[in-house]
Amino acid sequence: MDQLLVALDVDTVADASALADRLRGAVGGFKIGSRLFTSEGPAFVEALASRGDRVFLDLKFHDIPNTVAGAVAAATRLGVWMVNVHASGGSAMMRAARDAAHEEAARRSRPAPLVIAVTMLTSLDQQALTEIGMPDAVAAQVERLAALTEASGLDGVVASPQEIAIIRRRCGTQLAIVTPGIRGAGDQQGDQKRTMSAADALAAGATHLVVGRPIIAAADPRAAALRIADECRRAHAR
Repeated sequence: MDQLLVALDVDTVADASALADRLRGAVGGFKIGSRLFTSEGPAFVEALASRGDRVFLDLKFHDIPNTVAGAVAAATRLGVWMVNVHASGGSAMMRAARDAAHEEAARRSRPAPLVIAVTMLTSLDQQALTEIGMPDAVAAQVERLAALTEASGLDGVVASPQEIAIIRRRCGTQLAIVTPGIRGAGDQQGDQKRTMSAADALAAGATHLVVGRPIIAAADPRAAALRIADECRRAHAR
């Protein structure tokens, strides 16, 4: 299932390689976040990409425009399929990221990676926003940042499944929506507050789902991935 991306949230290349080998062909790609990237560096990203795997480099760049542009250019050289920044970095930063991806890809005669922006982390709820001095409702802040992302020319956003419908109403159908916070039946919520099932997220308008623990912590990760994919297919068939 191309829409299903598995988060390789482990500490070592050995563990990540074993998971990728078990899941290849059952899922649409792999997300590498700060945990594995900090432990092992960029070589594994490049290795997966060189095998033809779609790699979502989830490092959530958030810095001055020039610094973010350099980071996105470096990610493009690794061959990633998708990379993200924080929408709260502002439009100038997001445009710099987009331009860097396209310019670096053109220099290397390869497709540019999708550049998407994180709206609000799924670990944040209304109390957390109030604590950091943001009195607006979570949904209103997500909608505002999604609209800014679209106006900045990026390919999509990362948003919790609970805000998908709001983004679709504001931004239409062209913007990609990458959705973490996907839980399976019986899964505990953990540190993610705004969650939903895979089938419900796709029905709401998500274009890609990022699933971590429900797959990689399962006794049989491939079976767990196939089960989630089947759940989504059955939901679409209704």
